[in-house]
Amino acid sequence: MKEIIIGQNDAGQRLDKFLTKTFQNLPHSMMYKSIRKRDIKLNGKRCEISTHLNEGDVLTMYLKDEFFQQKPEEYDFLKAPNKLNIIYEDENIMILDKKPGLIVHPDENYHFDSLIARVQHYLYEKHEYRPEDENSFAPALINRIDRNTGGIVMAAKNAETLRIMNEKVKNREMQKLYLCIVYGRMEKKEDTLEGFLEKNESQNRVYISKKAAKGTKPIRTRYRVLEERGGYSLLEVELLTGRTHQIRAHLASIGHPLAGDGKYGTNALNKKIGFSYQALYSYRLNFTFSTDAGILNYLNNQKYEAKEIWFLKDFYSWK
Repeated sequence: MKEIIIGQNDAGQRLDKFLTKTFQNLPHSMMYKSIRKRDIKLNGKRCEISTHLNEGDVLTMYLKDEFFQQKPEEYDFLKAPNKLNIIYEDENIMILDKKPGLIVHPDENYHFDSLIARVQHYLYEKHEYRPEDENSFAPALINRIDRNTGGIVMAAKNAETLRIMNEKVKNREMQKLYLCIVYGRMEKKEDTLEGFLEKNESQNRVYISKKAAKGTKPIRTRYRVLEERGGYSLLEVELLTGRTHQIRAHLASIGHPLAGDGKYGTNALNKKIGFSYQALYSYRLNFTFSTDAGILNYLNNQKYEAKEIWFLKDFYSWK
């Protein structure tokens, strides 16, 4: 028998979701059977898989020990550095400046170092994250950007912040602005581009078309020219829709690929400037909440900006 008291970071979840994340050795079939046979009870009473947990609830499980996940002796995130570029931090949220080259989450080529691993290591060292004290929650990223793109990424320190911010991202209650360098000079100094994007998973790339077709999604990309130097333009870009590789592919589709972009750009042009990454940076974040943000209401109307944009020095040196 095992008894668990539901904490603040576990509250609000469905029972089945909580059990799946907390006890990875518990098969789904056994979980459903145990709930049905009342071998899993909530506050001493029968419960359903869809029951939502509240802080202070007592979960009692009459199961064999083999189904309870064992705590790891060593945490993988401790193998990652704890070095972070922090723009802002409080008890709920972190706003980080991710440098290009660092993955945000582990992938199929996982090598332990990722932005989320660094966040968890950092918070562990600060005694703000103790995996042994948590049942199912771990500090998590609220948004993500490509490995070779730099810029602002948000991280949630608790489940309530993650829930609120996921909703704000979904409802687009914040403004994210990017800086990028593109080849050529834009015909219009400010414009909103529209098109349709199709993602090819096997190629890990997207294709842009002017007309809707099966499998495509509408995209809108707003830009304005900040400065022009030589055969290049510095743009500020706002994503009015958030699709994979949207900025890179959309600008390339109108004949203005990003400098240094090996996937959507031109190798011959890229060799001339020698950039290691595409010249794209998520540099500014404005919170524009239009609905209640609960414990995060204090963030409304706040603005945060990354200060060290690696390609700007090169751009301003060009004639």
